[in-house]
Amino acid sequence: MLNKLVKIIKKIIVSFFLLYGYNVIVPIEAIIPINIITVTLVTIFNFPALICLIIVKILIY
Repeated sequence: MLNKLVKIIKKIIVSFFLLYGYNVIVPIEAIIPINIITVTLVTIFNFPALICLIIVKILIY
């Protein structure tokens, strides 16, 4: 049980840093906000969720 909890916390931390790293690299217009929804999406669906969030951000805004 504790092992699963540690894995989930690691994925959440990696997702946060993945979003933060993306926001540091890109220009101001394409920044994805770091909130519970985006971190949860990237935690569950990994890198493809980040790509989808980038596409949505570019197409809608």
